[in-house]
Amino acid sequence: MNLWQEFRQPTSITEAIKDLTSATKPVLPIAGGSDLLIDIRQGRHGAVHTLVDMKSVREMNLIELRGDELYIGASVSITRIITDPLVLQNAQALVEACNLIAGPQVRNIATLGGNVAHALPAADGTIAMAALDAQAEVANPEGLRRMDFIDLFHCPGKSTLDKSCEIITGFYIKQIAQGQASSFKRIMRPQGVALPILNCAVWIHRSGNTISDTHISIGPGGPTPFRGTDAEAHLRGQDLSDDLLNGALEKLMNQAKFRTSPRRATADYRKHVVKDLFRDTFKTAWNRAG
Repeated sequence: MNLWQEFRQPTSITEAIKDLTSATKPVLPIAGGSDLLIDIRQGRHGAVHTLVDMKSVREMNLIELRGDELYIGASVSITRIITDPLVLQNAQALVEACNLIAGPQVRNIATLGGNVAHALPAADGTIAMAALDAQAEVANPEGLRRMDFIDLFHCPGKSTLDKSCEIITGFYIKQIAQGQASSFKRIMRPQGVALPILNCAVWIHRSGNTISDTHISIGPGGPTPFRGTDAEAHLRGQDLSDDLLNGALEKLMNQAKFRTSPRRATADYRKHVVKDLFRDTFKTAWNRAG
């Protein structure tokens, strides 16, 4: 039995949107397919008549500087992100996160757009992008628009986009400036390629010993990618100290909604390990910023 009946390969964003809106329904966009095809094959996704492949869309395969921002196309492979010097320079947390996604074979075909569109609250690339305060570029029949990265997510496994007529075309991240840096770390089971028990990303703007600004993301900290905004506010504008970090950790624990997962860890265990994970990730970013 075929998993789909029709397969289209547009070469531009305009053509991709035309294919999505004109093809026989149900229709879905696909990039690497490392998540989507498994879901379809295993019956976790409804029937699909038409797949629209985004890997040949030129604009969605670019990594380049645009003004004071780094643009990463949604169809760029995870492997390219890991090896691209512009990404390493401007978004080290994203490189570290992508290095932990699955294994080399999957990273060669999986894409950042697919990782995000799968809408899991603890996906490594997603947590890194949340801490980097990224923006997403979305295309629909009316044209292109930008939206805050966090606004892409509705609930576990579901984005806010209408996949029958909308696609993520790329992401924008502010270029790194003096005194700024980021870090990503995670805790997982010791068998190698594994889903995270808990992951954390931190971006910092440092001025001497003062935290000028910071973004903190932890996954899973709720049904959608979690930003520790209370902890960020506690740290912003303050001089770094152990007492300050302890206070930020308390804010983080109160705001995050850790849950028990039968395949990963209990909520209590996550509350226990997040303490060292947060401190380690924060201090790594802090030292890099110095």
